Amino acid sequence: MPTPTFTQPRAIAATTAAIILTLGISACSSTASSGPSPTISMSAEPGKGLPSTHVHGLSVNSETGQILLATHEGLFDVSKNTAVKIGPTNDLMGFTAAMDQGVFYASGHPGQDSDLPNPVGLLRSTDGGVTWEQLSRQGESDFHTLATTKSGIVAYDGTLQTSTDGKSWQTATAGFVPAVLAGNPYSDTVLATTPQGLQRSADAGKTWALNVGAPVLQFAAFATATEAVGVTPDGTVYISSDAGTVWNKTGTIDGEIQAIAASEGAEGRPWIWAATTTGLAVSTDGGVTFRPADAD
Repeated sequence: MPTPTFTQPRAIAATTAAIILTLGISACSSTASSGPSPTISMSAEPGKGLPSTHVHGLSVNSETGQILLATHEGLFDVSKNTAVKIGPTNDLMGFTAAMDQGVFYASGHPGQDSDLPNPVGLLRSTDGGVTWEQLSRQGESDFHTLATTKSGIVAYDGTLQTSTDGKSWQTATAGFVPAVLAGNPYSDTVLATTPQGLQRSADAGKTWALNVGAPVLQFAAFATATEAVGVTPDGTVYISSDAGTVWNKTGTIDGEIQAIAASEGAEGRPWIWAATTTGLAVSTDGGVTFRPADAD
C-alpha cells in the first residue's frame, strides 16, 4: 500500500524514512520475530531502552497510569523502568484503545510461532492485550492505522473504511492516504494526517474535509473528546481545544518520533507522550517542555 511521505526541513532530514512511519505505517517485514523474553530491563539512563526499535503505537491510560507500546515484537507495558511483555508476539502495525477498560483493537502480521492468518485482519482483546480474538478480514487486511470513535472504528489498509461493530465494513469517502488516524471513543470526530494537510471528519470517518488552516501534521492524538495534540514532521507541537479546527503552537519534541499519545491535563494543557528512537518522553505542560518519562 502507498506510504505517505512528509517533507523534513530540519537537520535530521537524512532519517526521514525512519521518522515518518507512525502508528504502524512502517517497512516492517510481514512476519514478526520470536521476540524478546517476557520481561526486559530498560536502561537505567533516563529515556533509554525501549523494548523495540519498531514502535507502531502508544497508548496511555490516565486512570490507571498504564503506558503501552504496540511494536514489531508485540505489546509491552512500559509504565515502569522494566518493560513487561503482554500477550503473543505479533507485529502490531495498527493499535487503538476502546472506551471500556482493557479493550483494544489491533492489526498487522502474525508472529513466528502464531497460527493466525497473514495479515491478521482486525483483532480485539478484552483482557488488556493478553489474548486476542479474530473479528474480521483475516487474511485480507493489515490495517496500518486504527482509530476508535463513539460510533465504531476507522481503519486504513489501502482503503479507508469504517465499521460499527468491527465485523462489517463500509468504504469511506476519502481521496487521501493517512499516516495517522486519531479518534476518541467519546466523540465522532476523527483526524487524519497526510503530507497534503490535515483531514478532519465529524461523522466517524464517513466523510472528510481538508482543514486548510491547520499545520501539516505527521502525528495526532486526542487527549479528550475536544482537546487534540498534533506534531509536525520537524517535531513542532500544536494544541487544539476544538477537536482539530484551530491549532496553537506550544513547543518541540526532540529526536526521531515514532508515535504519540495524550491525556487530559490541567487548565487546557494536556499531557503528551512521545515514543522516540532514544526512549519515551513526556510533557505535562501541553507540549511546552518534555523530559524523559522515566526521569522521575
